[in-house]
Amino acid sequence: MASQKLAVLVLAAGKSTRMKSSLSKVLHPVGGRALIGHVLAMAADLAPAQTFVVVGKDMDQISDAIAPTPSIIQDPPKGTGHAVQCARDALSSFTGKVLVVYGDTPLLLAGTIQAMLEVEADVVVLGFRPEDTAAYGRLKVGKNNTLDAIIEFADDDKKQRANILCNSGVMMLTSPSCWAQLDLLRDDNKKGELYLTDIVEITNGQGGRCVVVEADADELLGVDSREDLAKAEAIFQQRMRAQALQSGVSLQDPSSVYFAFDTQLGRDVTVAPHVVFGPGVTVEDGVAIEAFSHIEGAHIGTGSRIGPFARLRPGADIGRDVHIGNYVEVKKSRIDDGAKANHLAYIGDAHVGAATNIGAGTITANYDGFNKHKTIIGAGVSVGSNTVLVAPVSIGDGALIGAGSTITEDVPKDDMVVVRADRKDVKGGGERFRAARKKDK
Repeated sequence: MASQKLAVLVLAAGKSTRMKSSLSKVLHPVGGRALIGHVLAMAADLAPAQTFVVVGKDMDQISDAIAPTPSIIQDPPKGTGHAVQCARDALSSFTGKVLVVYGDTPLLLAGTIQAMLEVEADVVVLGFRPEDTAAYGRLKVGKNNTLDAIIEFADDDKKQRANILCNSGVMMLTSPSCWAQLDLLRDDNKKGELYLTDIVEITNGQGGRCVVVEADADELLGVDSREDLAKAEAIFQQRMRAQALQSGVSLQDPSSVYFAFDTQLGRDVTVAPHVVFGPGVTVEDGVAIEAFSHIEGAHIGTGSRIGPFARLRPGADIGRDVHIGNYVEVKKSRIDDGAKANHLAYIGDAHVGAATNIGAGTITANYDGFNKHKTIIGAGVSVGSNTVLVAPVSIGDGALIGAGSTITEDVPKDDMVVVRADRKDVKGGGERFRAARKKDK
C-alpha cells in the first residue's frame, strides 16, 4: 500500500499503571485482538520494509505476544524521544520514512498513514481535534499549514491551551537525517524527559519542512484506562456494524451485535439481536443467526440456521442447510449438510453425517476425565431424545437410536438400537414414599 520505503516503530514501553492489571495495557483486547495487535495489523497493511516494537525492561509479556515482530528494549525509559533513539542501531542502514506510532492506539487506519506518506516534508505530525482536549500537547501551525512547534501540555500556557488542534503523538520522520536531529533533544523540561515532539523545532531550525495532517479524533483514541478501553471497543463495534450492513448483511438490532476483528459474513446473512461473534468466525451466504447466540472459531455453511441461544465453540464446522437450534452447543465437530440438532444438545469431538437428526437432550460423552474421544454418526441417522453417546463410538448410516438410550458400543448401518432398563412398577409406592417423608418432618 505504501508508495515509498517505510519502517514502522511502535512504542509500547509504558507502565500501564492506570489499567490496574497484571496484563500489559497494550495486550488488553478490543474486538478480540490485543491493542498492539491492531496497530501491527494496520502497519502490515502498509507493507513496511521493517517493523520494530520498543518495550521496557522485563516486558517479556509483550515481546512474546508480538513475536515474530522484533522488540527493542528501552532501559531506563526517558521519554518518547529516547524511545526512538533506542531504535537507532536497528534502523542504522535504513533510508526512507520512519513511522512512529503507539501500541495503545488500536483504531488508527492505514489510509490515514498513507495520507501522511504522500506529503512532501521532513517531519509529518498527525493532529486531531478531540472534544476533550484534556492534557494533549498543542500543534502550533504557521503559514501554508506548516508546523512551527509542538508544545507539551506540561510546558504550555493558557493561550496555547485555547488551541484545540492537538498532537496525537503519531509522527513520520525521515531517515537517516532524523538521527542527527534526535541527538539534539534536551531534557530541560518539567518532566526531565527527551520529548520526540522537540524534533519539530530542531528540524525547522535547520531549514527543514514540518507539516500537519489531520485525522478523525476516533482514530487517535489512546487507551490508558479501562474507561478508554470501553470507548475503543464501542468505536470498533460501530465500525464493524457499519461494514456488515454495507456488505449485504441484515442486523435486526445493530447496537446489540458484537463482532471480532476477523468476523467474515457473507451476503444475505441475517443476524438477530444480542449475537456475539468471537474470533475466527466465517459465515457463508444466506445464513440466519437467531438471538442470543454465541459463535467463536466456527465456520457456518450456506443457508444454515443457528439459534436462538446456540453456542458454537472453536472447531465447529457447520455444513450447508444445517439447523442448530436453541440451547445446542457444538465444539470441535463437523456437522454435514442438512443435519439438524434443534434443541438441548451437546455435540463435541464428533462428526455428524448429512441429513441426520439429533434429538432433544442428546449428548456426546466425549471426555473420560483424562482424554477426549470421537463420536462418528453416519448419514441419515435418527438419534432419539435424551440419548447419551459414550465416545469413542460409531453409529452407521441410517441407524435408529431409541429415545433414552445410552450407547457404549458401535451401531451397524441401518440397525435399530434401544438401550433402556426394564420398567419396574411398585404398587402404592408413591403414596408410601410421601407418607414416610411427612412422618420424618
